[in-house]
Amino acid sequence: MIEIKTSTLSDGEFNRGVFATCDIDKGTLIHQAPVIAYPNDQHEHIERTLLADYAFEYGLNHTAILLGYGMLFNHSYQPNADYEISFENQTFNFYAHTAIKTGEEILINYNGDVDDQELLWFDREEEPET
Repeated sequence: MIEIKTSTLSDGEFNRGVFATCDIDKGTLIHQAPVIAYPNDQHEHIERTLLADYAFEYGLNHTAILLGYGMLFNHSYQPNADYEISFENQTFNFYAHTAIKTGEEILINYNGDVDDQELLWFDREEEPET
């Protein structure tokens, strides 16, 4: 149903994304990504690494690194997929928010809500130094 390919959304060193290998109907479960969770007070260590850009909020007191393809979904403010956290199964479950065509990149809103248009850290302009 999904595969990893080169994404045109980034020209960085790691420009991969998740793509549909078949048509996917709206509401279809696309992927269940297992979670490695850690307490928020340990996140300062992750902040010193590349993994900081890939960590997800996991409840009030934890942050999570996702396994499987979970960390490879790229961002869009008009996503075609969404995710729900299953604390019971310790997974992030990715669903088609709209119908997705074969070959289309599967995109989520990193804000955690498909309708949230708040600018993310990589879209905010840096504050000028005074």
